[in-house]
Amino acid sequence: MDLRSYWSRTYWWRVLFLFGLFRDYLSSMLDCPPTCSCSPTEIYCNKSDNEKFFPLLALQETGSAANSSVDIAELFKNISSIHIENWSELTTLRDVDMELYTGLQRLTIMNCNLRSIQPRAFAQNPHLRYINLSKNPLTTLSWQLFQNLQLSELRLDGVLFDCGCGVRWIQLWQQRGEAGLHSQTLYCRNGASKTRLNNMNIARCDLPEISVSHSSSLTVMEGDNVTVSCNGSGYPVPEVDWTVAGLHSVNTHLSNVYWPNIHSINLTLVNASRDDNSFLLTCIAENIVGMTNTSIQLSVQFPPVILKLVEPERRHDTCIEFTVRGFPHPTLRWFHKQILQSEYIRTEMDFYQDYLEGCLTFKNPTHIDNGNYTLEASNYLGSATKTVYGHFLMEPPFDPGADGEHGVWTPLIHPLTEEDAFGVSIAVGLAGFACILLIVLFFLINKYGRRNKFGMKGPVAVISGEEDSASPLHHVNHGINTPCNLDTGADAVVIGMTRIPVMENPQYFRHGHTCNKPTTCKRPHHSQHHTLPRYNLLILLHYYYYYYYDYYYSYYCTLITTNIIATTVDSTTRITTL
Repeated sequence: MDLRSYWSRTYWWRVLFLFGLFRDYLSSMLDCPPTCSCSPTEIYCNKSDNEKFFPLLALQETGSAANSSVDIAELFKNISSIHIENWSELTTLRDVDMELYTGLQRLTIMNCNLRSIQPRAFAQNPHLRYINLSKNPLTTLSWQLFQNLQLSELRLDGVLFDCGCGVRWIQLWQQRGEAGLHSQTLYCRNGASKTRLNNMNIARCDLPEISVSHSSSLTVMEGDNVTVSCNGSGYPVPEVDWTVAGLHSVNTHLSNVYWPNIHSINLTLVNASRDDNSFLLTCIAENIVGMTNTSIQLSVQFPPVILKLVEPERRHDTCIEFTVRGFPHPTLRWFHKQILQSEYIRTEMDFYQDYLEGCLTFKNPTHIDNGNYTLEASNYLGSATKTVYGHFLMEPPFDPGADGEHGVWTPLIHPLTEEDAFGVSIAVGLAGFACILLIVLFFLINKYGRRNKFGMKGPVAVISGEEDSASPLHHVNHGINTPCNLDTGADAVVIGMTRIPVMENPQYFRHGHTCNKPTTCKRPHHSQHHTLPRYNLLILLHYYYYYYYDYYYSYYCTLITTNIIATTVDSTTRITTL
């Protein structure tokens, strides 16, 4: 514990020591004047001082180390606000005074002896939003100081300007309500008198007017030469020029001044380049009152060119990426295997100036989509084509049909050999034999399926005379024999080749039968529910056995025949397909 406490105390002492050194180092670098208070983001001076303001000048006089120049620039960049009051030696604001304060947003120089500001004093301070120059002996002020700034407020209270064309721009800003000047009461001195600035009347002092020889757009062909003119007029005579920074085409300028108030300049483009398509040509006319500009969009037309066409790439959907350039924007057509694609095509494109970037998309492509894909881009100046091979899936082991349509495929067909022909003949013969056998079986079943297989003789009577009885005895001969029709021999039942003696039920016939009557013997009426067979149990068992044996034997034969036919037909179909 003691050792840990010792190291902890030593650590904090080191931190405090380094912090003190760093604070002294910052103080020496900033060289904050004695009458000011400085922080990493602000310099505030509200006391009288006869010395120079800017710390950079003090560092240069004392001689700063060369390796600390980067650190100094970073420290000045962090300053966002400067406030100065009552500095009598600050008479001129020079270009170099403010160039390191690149992050400055608010500047106040109030009640000092500031008499002039150089034209590029704020050129390195693009973030300035608030400027206060109140109560300074300024006699004139140029609008060019603020042309690159987005001022939200410009304070000029207590400044007495000289009435003239040099402050006409302030009057125009007041009228338009720019930079908060409309809420301020400003004055100018006209000789010995003092006049409100918004009442100042200066003749022949206005913003320049501008006109160009073409409308808002200029269309040329690639490689052509073209000349465009810009005329600026006004009092004082304006300076006129074309801004051509970034222009790729060769260009020349020809300036002419037509007194009393016109300045004209011609811009000639030689061998217009496609890289200048959509370039904005801007003509600027400016004088002491202000600046006026107008722009023309240059359109350079050229035939299309395919810059990129790559192989399919798997994304959310499969994509053939392409980049096409041309103006006017070309029309795109896709060909697959030299066939124009229109119905199933899906192209996604984005337009950027004269570029077309996009994808030919496929959703779940298959081997059918394999092949060459040709992109054709065309406009009225020409056309361009480019081909890429698209491989999506391996082809299956069969060839496409002759028609080549999507999704239509036929198996490979080989000529039959002698062995194949013999197999086909056997299959056809078996199929024919099976069909004939099936017809014969159906004929036999329909003809003999419901007949009794037993030959029954002797004095037999049936319980019921209905043919369609639900009892299995419906196969027994249902003829009704009276005792007069019986043989004189012993009563018997013949089943197959076996003769079985039968015992007659003496109670079966309750009424006598007249055999000698010419009329037909009639069976007495008995209810189905009250009749009893007159055969013994042995006969019934034999009957049931032979009946069900015959039934299942026929069913089994039919089933086997059906299976044979089905197997034969299936084999025949397979061989025919091969």
